[in-house]
Amino acid sequence: MSALEHLSEALAAAVQSAGEGVVRVEGRRRIPSSGIVWSADGLVVTAHHTIDRRSEVQVGLPDGKATAAKVLGRDPATDLAVLRLSTAGGRVLKRIEEGQAKVGHLALALGRPGDSIQSTLGVVSALEGGWRSPLGGHIEHYLQSDVVMYPGFSGGPLIDAWGRVVGMNTSALLRGIALAIPVATIERVSQALVEHGRIRRGFLGVGVQPARLPQPMEDRSGQSTGLLVASVEGGSPAERAGVMLGDVLLALGGERLAGMEDLLAALGGDVVGKATPLEILRGGTSTTLSVTVGERPAPSEEEED
Repeated sequence: MSALEHLSEALAAAVQSAGEGVVRVEGRRRIPSSGIVWSADGLVVTAHHTIDRRSEVQVGLPDGKATAAKVLGRDPATDLAVLRLSTAGGRVLKRIEEGQAKVGHLALALGRPGDSIQSTLGVVSALEGGWRSPLGGHIEHYLQSDVVMYPGFSGGPLIDAWGRVVGMNTSALLRGIALAIPVATIERVSQALVEHGRIRRGFLGVGVQPARLPQPMEDRSGQSTGLLVASVEGGSPAERAGVMLGDVLLALGGERLAGMEDLLAALGGDVVGKATPLEILRGGTSTTLSVTVGERPAPSEEEED
């Protein structure tokens, strides 16, 4: 048998084995999505954007049976949702360890939008450090592959050539790019969703855009940009604290605000409900306000298909 035939057989075996841990998730009006069996007691992780129903969905197991599942929690910012099966089924797959994934490694996207497992082949095309999604979710690694994401593949696993889970495939966080939510993020967020049902994130109620600071302020602070306030919501924490149009946000809770990612990072769940110092630039003078950070409202349960 040639080396190519050996590789082909090995990939087919990896798909067959890992397919035992991939389920069909019927949580929306269109084609079902996929999910990953995450624990032996019936936890399944899937993509938040594929779940329309608020409380209960149907899940198709690898053995062909179907069972109900309760939605324990969901986080739009990382596109993760956690389900609890009413009857445990499927196999918990081995997960890749930190540092084992490398750019250029073969990668297989698995999905079960129907009764049988489906797969596409590609490589890990980009692997970088932590980043924040457009909705502010902290994701431990930027993990991109060039696999083809067929309809129904979101929520399924990206596996390596040994059948280990590298991450959960999603097409929702960055349109047109095949991303995988890494294992470390899935473990952290799913634990929080099981315990609390949601991920708390802070809310100020301002619309901002990056703005260059005057040279004297840049020299004093070592910070070249801040966030210019373009709008303030009525009744928001920012309005109650006295933030005005034209102010430039410099720091929140001691964290410098040079860009939107800095503001999202500073508005973690640990500051919700707390009086937090907000440094601003107003009329060329730096001043500090006290803002009681609110909690970002939950988005509508109705998501795009």
